[in-house]
Amino acid sequence: MSPDTVPAEPETPRWRRILDVLGPGFVTGAADDDPSGIGTHSQVGAEFGYGLAWTFVLSFPLMVAIQEIAARIGRVTGAGIARNLRRHYPRVLLWTMVLLLLVANVVNLGADLSAMGAALQLLAGGNAGLYTLLFGIVCIVLEVGLSYPRYAAILKWSTLSLFAYFGVVMVANVPWPYALRSLVVPEVQWNVAYATAFVAILGTTISPYLFFWQAGQEIEEQRRHHTKPLCLTPQDAGPELKRIRTDTLIGMGFSTLVSLAIVFATAATLHANGIRDIATSSQAAEALRPIAGQFAFALFAIGIIGTGVLAVPVLAGSAAYAVTEMFGLAGSLDAKPLKARLFYATIAVTTLAGASLNAVGIDPARALYWAAVVNGILAAPVMVMMMLIVTNPRAMGQLVAHRRMVITGWAATLVMAAASVLFLWFTARSAGLF
Repeated sequence: MSPDTVPAEPETPRWRRILDVLGPGFVTGAADDDPSGIGTHSQVGAEFGYGLAWTFVLSFPLMVAIQEIAARIGRVTGAGIARNLRRHYPRVLLWTMVLLLLVANVVNLGADLSAMGAALQLLAGGNAGLYTLLFGIVCIVLEVGLSYPRYAAILKWSTLSLFAYFGVVMVANVPWPYALRSLVVPEVQWNVAYATAFVAILGTTISPYLFFWQAGQEIEEQRRHHTKPLCLTPQDAGPELKRIRTDTLIGMGFSTLVSLAIVFATAATLHANGIRDIATSSQAAEALRPIAGQFAFALFAIGIIGTGVLAVPVLAGSAAYAVTEMFGLAGSLDAKPLKARLFYATIAVTTLAGASLNAVGIDPARALYWAAVVNGILAAPVMVMMMLIVTNPRAMGQLVAHRRMVITGWAATLVMAAASVLFLWFTARSAGLF
């Protein structure tokens, strides 16, 4: 070999290139299937069988559109959603939205941690309340104690726990021709229960905490790679925005497939055997045991714990990003605790507050219902503000959203607003207000 000859770099394997693309969007999509979401999807499958499977085909492009917008805001402006609200819009909007986000996140944290504790109790016996508290403490220690690169890797690999639900659906004797037909042929029922379940699916797949988290994670990635916001370096926008689009598309696609696996599995087992009333994910796991067998039960329960380990930090982290940005302070998972006291304090306080809900006599399953109300109220206004930010040249520079993104983003916002109004209408009607 000539001394001037430089050995060629070995080509990176295709699977490695794909894995490198996966980041905030993939983790966000996986976190969407949290234990409370698993409970909702289990209830949908148990009560309606395959009748609402088509709604996931509807929600998928809406999820992709709004999460890509959230990521774009973070990467282009170098600031999260709350900080952009602080910069460009009235403070009363900022404070109201962050307060509602905190309430919803604490209740969701309580429901998720409680489900994790109940799942471990089903698997190993013992005290579910103690497990709930221990899970909360472990999540705080990991989120506070690890550097961002290491913690991001843990979150990415913890998404593997969601494959448990593909295992469950494979042993559930699903009538696949009928199940796949239900994806494109709606079986609409004109009643309150069906409409409420439809809204619940949208509420669990399009949640405000996911917007704040993915925007914040894009900023973390920018800092990790020592790059500038794209509004300052628009010449670098092409590859970065393509990465965001691919990452988000895969993440939301993975989330949707997991959700469908849960609906199909519970429809083929619980619904088919006359079990229609499931309030929590742990109840779904327990109900599966005598019908689908010990293996399916164990996979379902393990999946609840695994998704909780992924979702709890996302819920607490999204609250921390929002609170620190609201006050105009810096907050990062890569910062030392003493350098970002408010950020890490928010993570600890919201997680422990959620873990304590059950201890003070608040039923997490019932509280989750009210969290859905808060999310329903909050999601559409946050989406409106995001659309205003992503089309605002003062925030985005020359990288304002293109026409197709604007159309799909506003379509998602309108659908979510309509679903929120429908949810509130049925809530008021069931309460006898009219």
